[in-house]
Amino acid sequence: MDTDPSSTAPPSQWSWRRNLAILFMVQFLSAAGFSLVFPFLPLYVKELGSVSGGSVEFWSSMVFSAQAFTMMLAAPIWGLVADRYGRKLMLERATLGGAVLLAAMGFVQNAEQLVLLRAIQGAVTGVIAATFTLVAVGTPRSHVGFALGMINMARWAGVAGGPVIGGLIGEHVGFRQSFWITGFLLGLAGLAVLFFVHEDFSPPEELRQPRFWSSYRELLRAPAMAGLYGLAFFDNLGRTLISPILVLFVVALQGGQETGSATLTGIMFGVMAGSSAISAIYWGRLGDRLGHDRILVISAALAALLYLPQSMVTSAWQLIILQALSGMAVGGLVPSVAALMNEWAPDGHQGVTYGLDNSVRAGARSVGPLIAASVALWVGYRGVFVGTALVYAAMAMLGAVLRRRRQAIVFNSPGYG
Repeated sequence: MDTDPSSTAPPSQWSWRRNLAILFMVQFLSAAGFSLVFPFLPLYVKELGSVSGGSVEFWSSMVFSAQAFTMMLAAPIWGLVADRYGRKLMLERATLGGAVLLAAMGFVQNAEQLVLLRAIQGAVTGVIAATFTLVAVGTPRSHVGFALGMINMARWAGVAGGPVIGGLIGEHVGFRQSFWITGFLLGLAGLAVLFFVHEDFSPPEELRQPRFWSSYRELLRAPAMAGLYGLAFFDNLGRTLISPILVLFVVALQGGQETGSATLTGIMFGVMAGSSAISAIYWGRLGDRLGHDRILVISAALAALLYLPQSMVTSAWQLIILQALSGMAVGGLVPSVAALMNEWAPDGHQGVTYGLDNSVRAGARSVGPLIAASVALWVGYRGVFVGTALVYAAMAMLGAVLRRRRQAIVFNSPGYG
């Protein structure tokens, strides 16, 4: 059967392609907005200062970790709410709520206030999970890899442009103005969802009654689902490790000179995200033909090989080139994991599936910056890149194990052959 048996499949006059096109733009705008502030967050923390003491590395890691920790706690709840009350509502909450909070960050007076707002942001937002859920439930199964690849492409395209613009604005206009622009972009995304995204939602009867723990128990009992969440954790851990130290490493590569470092870091985030955006759609289509589990293993192994030499660079431009190549590899990870989750999860549980996925990924983002800060203080910034390579190597090995287990389950099933 060509279509996903979901209760939220759009009616005939609203094709899945039309919703996909709108959600592509929503994901692009939100990703550009959120990532606009990434290159200079540690420098913003340094400019703000702290009223309670602590190093720049500590508060930089807290700015990243606080948002991820609260998202880890809130995402499973939002996932269950999505299955019960609708996925479009969750995307409206994430975009419009994020618009208000990000704009408010431009008014903070110290690092502690910034960390507090970032923590609230984590509890309110979650654009990627909400978008993935809407796309997954309304796309024919044979096109899910392509559709999720398109959304991932939009995400990385936004991440590609946002940091470059953010770095330039941060250095030449001011860090605070970047947060106000971010709020504006997220507001546009939220309005697009409100007025243009269609969802004909009616929850399955069994999900209309409160059953929080039973929904997640049923999900995790599905074959290989727990392993898929392990892959999601490794994926985001690898992506997160270098974020809080990247601009500081660029400053070190430039002999301690801060001028131009935010712009170079923005370019670095941008080229990495740009190459991920270009490769995501290719990996998604290839996964539809060859199997998303196979693409996942290949992408993770390539990422491990490409991150290792980044620990040996002697200039920022060498790092930019290697980041661009790494982006081509990691571009295949999110659509592969998301497509496998949609394929292996019980029908009607897409909200809790991607809600828990968002929680696991947020958990990785909450510990990643703290690990990075510890490694950087212990062995230096270069050790963080070695650690990232090891994370992706572990992901490739886990992916290969899950692929073999899944093949064994299919081979031994009653309907096989």
